[in-house]
Amino acid sequence: MASANVLDWKKSKVGSVDLPAEVFELPWRVDLAQALVRWQLASRRAGTHNTKRRGDVSGGGKKPYKQKGTGNARRGSQRSPLIRGGAVVFGPSPRDYSYELPKKFKRKGVSTVLSKLFKDGNLFIVSDMKSSEGKAKELSERLKKFGVEKAVLVDSKKDTNFSRAARNLKNYRYYAAAGLNVYDMMKYGNVVLTKESVAEVVARCMGIAGGEK
Repeated sequence: MASANVLDWKKSKVGSVDLPAEVFELPWRVDLAQALVRWQLASRRAGTHNTKRRGDVSGGGKKPYKQKGTGNARRGSQRSPLIRGGAVVFGPSPRDYSYELPKKFKRKGVSTVLSKLFKDGNLFIVSDMKSSEGKAKELSERLKKFGVEKAVLVDSKKDTNFSRAARNLKNYRYYAAAGLNVYDMMKYGNVVLTKESVAEVVARCMGIAGGEK
């Protein structure tokens, strides 16, 4: 079991916390990370693309001109995909791109990425995430002084003022422990956890009742 320092926002040590090896000391698995990123991006797709087939195009019914003698190709309908305004052949239709992955697979993937970040020194644990003003400028300056240009910020429960301050910062994502995901961790490259959220993240990654997702 590893141990990590708990920091304040001036990066001074104010305590320590134990980190289970099952969550924070796993070997790096690029295949797990890639599979989970693909799954997340597929699940986000709207799938609303659509084209009109012969049954959806207006017109048709009457033969546009006689079969022979006009010099034109034989036409049986104005809905033909060969003419302007006609149907589309083999075009996309609305569909659901999401698919399921085993819960154990997802938990292992989150743990693997957390382990890599911890090993690389890109995982930080702070005492709290509070904002008295709820201002984006104040929070942005605080995070830059802390030394993270981009980061995922995770608390046990979302603080209203902190959430208000963070929502307009494009280089930071803030949510409760249940929202921690592989795509954001890989995209932003740093994770800042509160001391209280560590237990919830561990419970979720180990499939303990109340933390499973």
